[in-house]
Amino acid sequence: MNAAASAYQAPRTFTPLERWLATLAGLTAFFTGLFTASMVNVAVPSVMGSFGVGQSQAQLLLSAFLAMNSTGLLASSWMVARFGQREVFLGALATFGCAGLFCFIAPTFEFLVLSRVVQGMAAGLLQPLVMMVLVQVFPPQKRGLAMGMFSMGVTAAVGIGPAVGGLIIETFQWRLIFLAPIPFTMLAAGLGFFFLPALTRQVSPPRFDWLGFVLVVAIVFCWFTILGNGQRWGWSSDRILMLLVGVLMGLALFIWSQRRAGVTLIDLSLFKNRTYAAGFVFIFFYGFATLALIYAFPVFGQVVQNLPPINAGVLLLPGSIIAGALMPYTGRLTDILPARTLLTVGLLVTAISSFALASADTNTIFWYIAFMLVISRIGSAIVTPPMMTTPLLGLQPLQMPRGAGLTNFAAVFGGANGIGCYVVLLEQRIQFHASNLGATQNFANEAAVELLRGVGGMLSEAGASVFERDAMAIDHLKTMIIAQANALGFQDGFLFIGLTALIPFIPLIFMKNRREVLGFG
Repeated sequence: MNAAASAYQAPRTFTPLERWLATLAGLTAFFTGLFTASMVNVAVPSVMGSFGVGQSQAQLLLSAFLAMNSTGLLASSWMVARFGQREVFLGALATFGCAGLFCFIAPTFEFLVLSRVVQGMAAGLLQPLVMMVLVQVFPPQKRGLAMGMFSMGVTAAVGIGPAVGGLIIETFQWRLIFLAPIPFTMLAAGLGFFFLPALTRQVSPPRFDWLGFVLVVAIVFCWFTILGNGQRWGWSSDRILMLLVGVLMGLALFIWSQRRAGVTLIDLSLFKNRTYAAGFVFIFFYGFATLALIYAFPVFGQVVQNLPPINAGVLLLPGSIIAGALMPYTGRLTDILPARTLLTVGLLVTAISSFALASADTNTIFWYIAFMLVISRIGSAIVTPPMMTTPLLGLQPLQMPRGAGLTNFAAVFGGANGIGCYVVLLEQRIQFHASNLGATQNFANEAAVELLRGVGGMLSEAGASVFERDAMAIDHLKTMIIAQANALGFQDGFLFIGLTALIPFIPLIFMKNRREVLGFG
């Protein structure tokens, strides 16, 4: 009997208690991976200060994690077949926990990013495995409940991670955020050891497309090195151009490798289905926009509004709680209303909330920002169920597992690219506004002259010498220019996210509703 057959017979052997303990093991592991990913957002300013790096490099702590997470998704099913389900679960958790310890003690920024890469790969191995565990332990009539809990865990982790990260940073120090997930990792490992379904490895496991996998890893490495260092090295520098050539060559080789006969990493025949191909593009760009927005706000709160880390981290929490509560209801609506209707409404809600934040600055009140983020997360709750199910409707049963895995890859990889591209744009726009604002600060600018005179007068009254007064007044002016440039740069960034959230409307045109796919209209 093969592993797939065993998986579907497993529910008959589970008592209710064992079922819920296995579910707790799986969801704890998956929640911990997402929790660890989102918690780092709020630490970006601290990491920049500790290692003296720019934001385009600091964002690698999240984008590199997500990028390698997406590659781990592609290898998960083969790893389970080759080594066994429980063995992969425990091995991935052990790797994840050890990588967290290495993040905590990282002596250099490069070592920290490398440790995050290992964490991301381990977390990627867990996601499909956890979904399969839910299928194994719940009978068909209760799997909707299981998937609802899975979706709620995803949504909650996105909001809880930054809030807990902010609390740790404000109370202790930023490095401790990498130790916070370890108790949950140990809990998941203990539960998994005793209660996870022990599907043994196959005697003759399927072959794995090592060539395709190595090419994907190489492409991801080169591409995110470009995003992380292009601003520092220069976009036309020899190193960046060589990496870009490497990406293009790797992509060409990967497409060739997937078209050849034999075992392949992805099934290109999936993209012959118009709804699936359009859904894949939709998912990529929606992940691009939403994860960029999730990354932006904890950083915006600290850099522009000078909020303490805990306040900046809490920004996402109300929206995530509400979105998690709505997810079961929006999932039911997916079975009632046309998918295109729900996707259109959700996209508009997400885009409008981003555009509404394009005017946010130092003086914008905290609760206005939190409210707009609630609106954004409601849009996500509306979009997610039909977005993840509609592309799979027209696939053959044997295509379903690979199709579902590839859509998960699109969401995570799209999010990693969204964060990387957003930060590149953000740094360029901040630099642009700083240069323009600095060029206007001269003696013809009455506001600047009046500011220098007023600051100089206060310093003179405080007993500062003429030299100290002038130097400190100019430093104050520079600080104000930087603060204004940061605010304008983030405003441009929110506008960029809003425009990106509209891109999925293009593939939406080519997606069919459930009734059309099944031949009812």
